[in-house]
Parts: sequence; structure tokens; C-alpha cells
Amino acid sequence: MADFRAAYDVTMGHEGGYVNDPNDAGGETYKGIARRYNPDWSGWQVIDAAKDQPNFPAALDDNAELLDSVYDFYKQRYWNPFWGDEIPDQQIAIELFDTGVNMGVGRAVKYLQRGLNLLNRNGKLYDDLVEDGDFGQNTLNALVTYLQNDPSDYLLKIMNILQGMHYINYMKK
Repeated sequence: MADFRAAYDVTMGHEGGYVNDPNDAGGETYKGIARRYNPDWSGWQVIDAAKDQPNFPAALDDNAELLDSVYDFYKQRYWNPFWGDEIPDQQIAIELFDTGVNMGVGRAVKYLQRGLNLLNRNGKLYDDLVEDGDFGQNTLNALVTYLQNDPSDYLLKIMNILQGMHYINYMKK
């Protein structure tokens, strides 16, 4: 089964530390967590308390309480909704997590569901899924069945294509 720490480490490799850029729509941000969109996150209390310290913001990355809060935030918000611990393929789990962080879990799951439907050999492996963005037992069962018949490479490519198309359409606006 997939390991959250491995997925978390990949995604955190793309996220920065503390930033308070007035031109950023999310406003004040730490490790990708924007205060504007997550005002109740417990880490903001730790950050606010550290702001008057001379080594702010550098010392934030050494604060175990804050780092645990970041880890828990991402696990609860972006891993657990798609049953990350139950995913039988680490690369699929990483893709779901990373896409979920950047585009929302529902969209990540829709891309998985669409990919599974496209690779379903006209309904021969499993019943086609409703592409609703909700991860449930049917989606997990279809994924397990798919992976018993084919490598994850094709599914990952389709998920990446769908993500890329979203960004292309976004940039065209």
C-alpha cells in the first residue's frame, strides 16, 4: 500500500517556506498553505507567535510543532479523502496527492476515474465509474482490478494529460 511520507516528500519538494507576497492571491503562505484559504489552520498561531523573533522566518523550518501541523494538514486534507493508505501503487498515490494539492482532490479523483474508464477495454475489466470526483469503494476496486491487468504507466500518462489540458484551457482564458 502507498506511503504518505513518500508522497508528502515529493510534493513538499515543490512548496516553499514562508512567503507573504502581496501579489499572491493566497496572501501569507507557509509550505503551500495559504492563510486566505485556510485561516483556521493551527500553524498560523505558531507562525504569528514567531513573527517578533529575530530569526523569523528562518526558524520556522526548525519548529517541530509547526512541521507536524503542516504534515497533519496535508494528510487530512489531501491524502485521506482518496484513501491514500489503500492505494496499491505508490506512483498513482503520489500523482493523486500532488494533483490534489494543486488542483483539488475532487479534480484529481476525476482524472483517475476518467483514466480508469478510458483504459477499461469497453467495460470488460469492471463497471465504468461515475466520474464524480468522489473516491469510494467502486473507484478503489476499479483501480485494483486495473493494476492487476496493466502497469500504472498508462494511467499515470492519462492523468497527466488531463491535468495538462486543464492548465492549457486555463491559460487560454
